[in-house]
Amino acid sequence: MHTAAPPALRTARLDLLPLRVPDAEEMAVVLSDPGLYAFIGGSPLGADELRGRYGRQVAGSPDPAVVWWNWVIRLRTEECLAGTVQATVEGPVAEVAWVVGAPWQGQGIAREAAAALVAWCGESGGVREVVAHIHPDHAASAAVATAVGLTPTEEWQDGEVRWRLVLPPVPQREGLSFG
Repeated sequence: MHTAAPPALRTARLDLLPLRVPDAEEMAVVLSDPGLYAFIGGSPLGADELRGRYGRQVAGSPDPAVVWWNWVIRLRTEECLAGTVQATVEGPVAEVAWVVGAPWQGQGIAREAAAALVAWCGESGGVREVVAHIHPDHAASAAVATAVGLTPTEEWQDGEVRWRLVLPPVPQREGLSFG
């Protein structure tokens, strides 16, 4: 069973904080570089548009069989937001994605955040497989996926390669449950 709202996660340099509608103001700046959309399509959204999107994401999936986990990436040393990570969970499969603002790219932030996301999926109690869809020319995202244990498959979706990681079973501990 999956929790609807994920907990905050902490890594060596980052806090992954559950997405909130008020994050839209700062995230509109973080995600404002048009180059971020070269492989994923679309264009930067303003704060008002992001508030609407974040409101829908925070409310959760309209499908009770699907859970949306969304975090903003906060750099502790700079005390600022730098990107997002997310997982769409349906049954035992979590489809994950990450984006880091242009000023913070090339510093291992996406790798660190994605590693925390994948670890959380594995510890959540129900996720057995993690997938990501990555444009074949997006070398940086492919490097992040590789670093966190995903491998490319022969499957394609909407012009992107499906990457996959099968998670090991969570050891059953007496008296503990996830959910």
